[in-house]
Amino acid sequence: MGRKDDLERYREVGEAKRQDLAEFIQYGDLGNSRPDEIKIPIKIVDLPAFVYDPRDLGGVGQGQGGTPGVGDPVGEPQPGDGDGDGDESGDPGEEGGEHEYYEMDPEEFARELDEELGLDLDPKGKKVIEEKEGDYTDITRTGPASTLDFERLFKQGLKRTLAMDFDESYVEEALRVNGWGPATVFEWARGERIPVSRAWIEDAYESIPESERSRWSSIEEMNENVERESTATRIRRDGIDEIPLRREDERYRFPEIVEERERNVVVVNIRDVSGSMREAKRELVERTFTPLDWYLTGKYDNAEFVYIAHDADAWEVEREEFFGIRSGGGTRISSAYELAAEILEEAYPWSDWNRYVFAAGDSENSSNDTDDRVIPLMESIPANLHAYVETQPSGNAINATHASEVESHFADDSNVAVAYVQGPEDVVNAIYTILSTEEDS
Repeated sequence: MGRKDDLERYREVGEAKRQDLAEFIQYGDLGNSRPDEIKIPIKIVDLPAFVYDPRDLGGVGQGQGGTPGVGDPVGEPQPGDGDGDGDESGDPGEEGGEHEYYEMDPEEFARELDEELGLDLDPKGKKVIEEKEGDYTDITRTGPASTLDFERLFKQGLKRTLAMDFDESYVEEALRVNGWGPATVFEWARGERIPVSRAWIEDAYESIPESERSRWSSIEEMNENVERESTATRIRRDGIDEIPLRREDERYRFPEIVEERERNVVVVNIRDVSGSMREAKRELVERTFTPLDWYLTGKYDNAEFVYIAHDADAWEVEREEFFGIRSGGGTRISSAYELAAEILEEAYPWSDWNRYVFAAGDSENSSNDTDDRVIPLMESIPANLHAYVETQPSGNAINATHASEVESHFADDSNVAVAYVQGPEDVVNAIYTILSTEEDS
């Protein structure tokens, strides 16, 4: 194994020591990551290297002209020539191993979160961007000769041949039963499920000499002396001379039309920035919303995000200020949904875009706003999923009722999720609650 292989093996060992995904979401530093690159801390194992041992004074000597000769001693080691584990003074180092990052894109993050939480969200295509011909799997009665399904035509003819086949000799013997004529034999054949026509029986009867028409005294005597031969036995012995092909059996193959749909998603993130949303609550919102953004980015072909902050009024903000902004005003959550409805209607029509509307806050809202305005607005905004995340680190406040009211009203709806987060340890469960609701819908 060469040094290059050694380095790769040590790198793999280091990556195996990366922070667990759930632990990273709950307690890790999310700020080092970008929307298109998630950086998870790992501790890289120190790579092996050749070092100079200052205690070894023997070996190659120094010859004339500065060139060491065999057996000549080398001079005393100089300060700073020591082992790489020490600091500049040569003393042993006290710092821990080097911390680096395992980098993954949103697609890998989504796959790993699916595996971690047992999810498998299937992105939905919306707007048709291309129609193309697929496999020739559909069938029609007309078409060009080049698309005639001859195999099907042959099978239909073969099935008809087998269905109409019968043991002619056996039926002829029935015509030799004393007192039986064509009418009696035809009724008997129908009872025996022999596919013979009345015309065939009459023609066969005419060809039998009158002296032979009373060979058997009864049908029981005939059956004791004549064995009925199966179709399979005759085909194995004689084969099939011809297969009748009928125009009514002709079918023509044509390609299935495959619609390629663009998998677009818009995620509307709504956050309460009123005076009651202090730093601990804001951090829980960020820990919940950021992985959701990464996950949906990794799942869809094209993901766009809208960030809305609100107190008593709502306004659109950039992501950079979304998690840090704070106002001193009151709270009217409906103002955010009113703005979200306007933005979605104008720029992200439901026919072309998958929609996710995620809101978060401490569940405090102005009087009657949840029942009178928020719930009707949620019902009127078409979306794959509506979610509300309550962040209350100290437990429920007396007037923090928004989440429970939403949960109670939408208890039977499969596209509304409510999650409760009191600390970082609740974040992963909240994400599962939200994404599993979308999975079931």
